[in-house]
Amino acid sequence: MAGDSRPIGVFDSGMGGLTVLRALAARLPQERFVYLGDTARLPYGTKSAETVQAYALQATRLLLGEGVKMVVIACNTASAVALYVLQESWDPVPVIGVIEPGARAGVAATKNKRIGVLATEGTVKGGAYARAIKELMADAEVIQQPCQVFVALAEEGWADTPATLATAAHYLEPLFEGADAPDTLVLGCTHFPVLADAIRRTIGCGVALVDSAETTAAAVSEALAEGGLAAGGAGDGPRLRFFATDSPERFARVGAIFLGAAIDEGDVELVDLLKS
Repeated sequence: MAGDSRPIGVFDSGMGGLTVLRALAARLPQERFVYLGDTARLPYGTKSAETVQAYALQATRLLLGEGVKMVVIACNTASAVALYVLQESWDPVPVIGVIEPGARAGVAATKNKRIGVLATEGTVKGGAYARAIKELMADAEVIQQPCQVFVALAEEGWADTPATLATAAHYLEPLFEGADAPDTLVLGCTHFPVLADAIRRTIGCGVALVDSAETTAAAVSEALAEGGLAAGGAGDGPRLRFFATDSPERFARVGAIFLGAAIDEGDVELVDLLKS
């Protein structure tokens, strides 16, 4: 069956976006992917909107140079501040972020209309999740919690250590005290699914936990079908290609935690986005 065999481009500030790539690869077995981790400049969550927009434009330019048919922003901070910039700059190439799919899933899950969002400082300050949720459910109450330390813990692969559990308790216990606590929690950073077990142990089983990686994969699948861009077969070339802006060795080692599969250091190409 004929189809569009070009790969899908995915980028993030580092390795967290590999959780999105993992969900995409599982949901779309016929598609090929090019992943870029801007590891030299992570994290994006503490940088200004203007800086993140510039980085996102550079990352997308490199991916388009690799012939991608769609770009997925696998970074909540970049999705919050750069989605519309990229959509306007690279039209008609589809550009999909992770915030709107996550917001949609959070609204679908809540029963008491109180939704918690865990994110980086940049995402929280930008208010993108609150806006996206309220566009879908005007009377929703959105409680945002910046969790910058979670990013470092995830990057170290500390998924279920005493330090991780203590940090989760520090961030989350105040949010879930009282009868009016949120009944839904959106993981508003692609690093955070790695810490899902520690988060679940802290908030208990009665709270719906929304993983934006899974919801983004569903949105990409819909966009491929609607745009006639789905691949008809596996296509030529490797299924997964990796680019990093610093330390392919660390990208391969730590990235395996997020991807859920081994990454060969030799398969990670070092790139300079300023020269792309």
